[in-house]
Order: sequence, then C-alpha cells, then structure tokens
Amino acid sequence: MRDNSVQGIERGELLAPDPHRGLERSCTDDNGDGMRISNSARGIERIEARFHGNGFSPHRHDTYALGLTLHGIQTFHYRGTSHFSRPGNVIILHPDEVHDGAAGTDLGLIYRMIYLPPQLLAAVGDYRHALPFAPDPVTADATLWQALAEVLDDLEHAPSELLLDDVVLRVSDALNRHAGGPTAAVATPARVAVMRTVDFLESHYNDSIGSEDLEAVSGLSRFELARQFRRLMGTSPHRYMVLRRLDQAKQLLSTGVGLADAAAAAGFADQPHFTRHFRKTFGMTPGRWLALRSGGK
Repeated sequence: MRDNSVQGIERGELLAPDPHRGLERSCTDDNGDGMRISNSARGIERIEARFHGNGFSPHRHDTYALGLTLHGIQTFHYRGTSHFSRPGNVIILHPDEVHDGAAGTDLGLIYRMIYLPPQLLAAVGDYRHALPFAPDPVTADATLWQALAEVLDDLEHAPSELLLDDVVLRVSDALNRHAGGPTAAVATPARVAVMRTVDFLESHYNDSIGSEDLEAVSGLSRFELARQFRRLMGTSPHRYMVLRRLDQAKQLLSTGVGLADAAAAAGFADQPHFTRHFRKTFGMTPGRWLALRSGGK
C-alpha cells in the first residue's frame, strides 16, 4: 500500500487550484516547451519549465535550487552520477554544483523550481554555520514538498513576506535534516568579514574589482576570504560578482533591452563574454532563454 499523501502529491493536489489548471493545459500542449519565470523579493526566483528532450546543458548557479517534478521523468547529472526524479519527488541542488537537465521520456517534463540565495538560509542560524549539504539530490520528503508547494503554487503573484519567512525556515530545517545535522561553526570575525564583502559586491558588481579591494573591505587575506566566503555563500567572491551582473542582464532582457546593450549595462566586456557566462550559469544561451520565456507566457 502506498501512502495517500504521496498519491495526492503525484496528482498535484498540494498545489493551488489555479496553477493545477495551468498544469493540465501544459500537459495537453504538444508544443508546450517554455518557461514561466516569477521573481520574488530577496533575490528569489521561481520558475515553471516545460520541455522535451534536453532542456539545459551543464551549468551552475550560486543559489540552492529546489524543485518539484510535476509531470514526466526529470533526469540530470550531478556530482558525477545520473539521477532521476518522478512526480512526488523533491530535487535539492547545492550552490555552485554543476548539473544539467532533460526529460527522461518522449512524454516531456514539467517541473517547478525555486532558487534560494544561500544568505537567506544562512540567516536562519544567524550565519553561525556553514551551508548544509544534502548528499542525495532526489528525495521523497513530503514535508519539504509541502513547504515548496506553498511557495510555488502561485507564480502569478509574489509570495508574502510572512510566507517566505516560514518557507525559508522549513527549507533550512529540511536541509539540515538531510545533511545529518548542523554543519561546522563559522567564527564571528569570519562571518562579519564575509557579510562586509557581500555588501560591497552587491553595491559595486559593475565595477572592476580586484583581490586587493576585497582584502581591504574584509580585513582577510584573499585566500582566507575565499575559504570563508564559500562556506557561507556557497561560491567564490568572483562568481558571486558575475552572478549579480547576470541578474541585472536578465532583468534588462526581460524588459526588451537588446543583448549587446544588456551586456554592456551589466558590466560585461562584450556580448560574446556575456553569452559565455550566461550559458555556464543557466545552461542555455540568452537567446534560447528569451525564446523559452516567451513560450511560457
């Protein structure tokens, strides 16, 4: 006998009625490849992706990526191993880990995912611990599914601050549970240095920043800063800066700004430079991202 809660998950009953009706339309659309992208507060991005075949080439981003497989079989390579996710499963991808994505059958794939900045989860523990790592990227954790479903059920409207606070706390608890308990402690001086660096990068990501600049801001050597930054932020200061530029470029592209102008405004040397970084981070070119985004509307 299977648990009734899992049966309900596979039917999509834990998603709100309106998105479920949208899901039914997606399942019957023969040309349904596309993405719906919904930005939220605090740097959070939520998406619904629908595609056949290979969706994303190998890439990595600086957020936790947590997803719900809604239809079909989701296949991906992660940390040297092939993985499969079916309806009812939750996908957990750690920041800065290379992965790809594809539909495992000819029936296609539909899933929803939320991208959570590591600092939101680190803030739950007041930045006292390194980021938790869940060794298994696919789980049937119904409690985590419920938390994610609540924030992914309505992509048309931004979730409230109270809902986000609750979901971040529940996701943090789940990640620590899957990691086997609290992670190693981070000393207070290192926490302060990293957060000063984050604030500086958020304000100056369009500038030309060198290691000496970050040493002056943080008070740490470049190597110690890199070590402590990755423990709390899941990536390097350089990657963090590049991702902020890409965030700005994506925002510009979504408002109709051309590729070359978006690349220049976000601080990239030229359009090819921007395209290379975009593909490494999101698994597709900016042009394909725009085409899928248009197909998801």
